[in-house]
Amino acid sequence: VFSISNVLIQSSINSFGADVVAANTAAGNLDSFIYTACNSVYHASMTFTSQNLGAGKPERFRRTIRLSAVTAIAIMCVGLALFEIIPGTLLSLFSPSEEMLTIGRTALRIIGLTFPLAGFCIVSGSVFQALGTPFYSLIVSVCRQICVLLPVAYLLSLTGRLELVWWSFPIAELVSLTLSAIFLRRTLRAASERLSQK
Repeated sequence: VFSISNVLIQSSINSFGADVVAANTAAGNLDSFIYTACNSVYHASMTFTSQNLGAGKPERFRRTIRLSAVTAIAIMCVGLALFEIIPGTLLSLFSPSEEMLTIGRTALRIIGLTFPLAGFCIVSGSVFQALGTPFYSLIVSVCRQICVLLPVAYLLSLTGRLELVWWSFPIAELVSLTLSAIFLRRTLRAASERLSQK
């Protein structure tokens, strides 16, 4: 889903020129670097959450989820700070043109706003996987990448204003956050019922 989304997003901004494509590619690479650190929390959280649920230890189960959420959001807040404070320095790693630097700074500052929200969504996804409701992760991913991000990016690209296209990322992340929160509440309620029966 992520790969398909990236290809289609790229095609929607091609008309804005080579510098925009370069800025989007650089932003994607930097974005992936931040997400890699957070994904380690995803895998650790999934393991410990399922182990503690299986062992019938509700306090450790809840503490794992809380600690994972705080850690993931903290990592993503560091990413947000980097994207907001030194976007030019980050982009300089890609030998940018002046035009690409200007475009890229705006892109990073807008995309960076999604990071803290994404931290919560990543931990929610690990909980879904750990507690046997992976379908929720699929729903959230498809809704974010395909149902929201692509249509919104396309519609905003029709305005001819590039800076508006970048806002499709925060909009999609807000939808992802909403769905994750709804599904997480439902999943944790079911898990609590299982623990109370042990």
